[in-house]
Amino acid sequence: MIPPLPRPKRKNPVLRTRAPLLPPGPRSRAALGLTAAAALGRFELQECAACGAVQYPPREACHRCLGVELPWRRQSGEGELIAETTIHHSHDTFFRERLPWRLGMVRLDAGPTVVAHLHGGCGTAPARVLVGARLDKAGQGVLVAFPPEEVPNMADDRQLREMTCDPKYRKVLITDGKTAVGQALVRAVCAAGAELVWVGHAEPWKKLPGLEQIDAMPGVSLVPLDLTDSRAVREIAGEIGGKVDILINNAEVHRTQGIASRSGIEVARAEMDVNYFGLLRLAQEFAPAMRARAADGQSSATAWVNLLSVFALSSFPGQGTYSASKAAALSLSQTLRAEMRPAGIRVIDVFPGPLDDEWNQTLPPPKVSPEALARAIVAALRDGVEDVYPGEVAAEWFARWRENPKALERELASQS
Repeated sequence: MIPPLPRPKRKNPVLRTRAPLLPPGPRSRAALGLTAAAALGRFELQECAACGAVQYPPREACHRCLGVELPWRRQSGEGELIAETTIHHSHDTFFRERLPWRLGMVRLDAGPTVVAHLHGGCGTAPARVLVGARLDKAGQGVLVAFPPEEVPNMADDRQLREMTCDPKYRKVLITDGKTAVGQALVRAVCAAGAELVWVGHAEPWKKLPGLEQIDAMPGVSLVPLDLTDSRAVREIAGEIGGKVDILINNAEVHRTQGIASRSGIEVARAEMDVNYFGLLRLAQEFAPAMRARAADGQSSATAWVNLLSVFALSSFPGQGTYSASKAAALSLSQTLRAEMRPAGIRVIDVFPGPLDDEWNQTLPPPKVSPEALARAIVAALRDGVEDVYPGEVAAEWFARWRENPKALERELASQS
């Protein structure tokens, strides 16, 4: 059993803020395949196309037949813990502040023997375990052995919390509370144990549906936040930027039009002003404060979530200007990820398919409900992934985009 995570005490302002440190990060080019799968929440290993041998550690040629075609394929992760150790001393600065640290050797049913971080719920060797891939603080893929069955307080394991972004006892900023998605997010992170939730609203003089109920929830506070106003973003960052542990940017402007469907650029400019420049304003004001607090105790700043769209991968011509704004936001988010990684802060990009809202009324189902999207975002935080594709449409588009982006582009053009 894992002891429940204690509620953090109020920080002593006299004590120093610990500087963020990262675990060792260098990986071979071949090993980045493990990281790419872990970023999507998958555990994959190389399998030889010639003889079928599963490979670990990652390599350039098969250890059995020297074949060079080694595609990455999903693994069950089932295996036997055959040996373990607990490290009480380390010369590495990251692990030195986090000792003791438990490691083990697992013989996978698929064949290879791997070294994995051990979840506290794993029994002593020999014992059955389930191996999964996670991203560590350096953003690199590592292996973690879990107990085969759920144990109480599973997510409260100290080592696992270092590799995930669980909202429990953390302070969360949700940038737009006027939408159904924003309000579903508030309820979801509160249910996940968030200590305090700030909810932005750009037009505080409007009595919008659902905001009063959200404001009445324990631990929830409405704050004025207009992403089109640089001064307003700077002011709210000055008030709460040094306290935010998880920032969820769900603010967006969404209109359904292509290039020639409406004259002028006013609508496209409004989409870019929120979807792209709004993210840029947030990053400039909040990112430095979050980076400074990336190692500030058990509830340190840990994640930045950007609500994008699967249309960012390949433009949907019927919503062309919206697709373009999300593609620009994706590029900016990748830059933000690179700048936040040295502090160990995870940048999570969410690519839902069409949402069940007013701007997708003419699109056929399936669509993603606000509640399903909120659950997917909380799950992504708990699993510590980088990219998530909620809904059937997004999952299918992503698979087709990886396989042949040009074919997907042509098919979407024919549907518009």
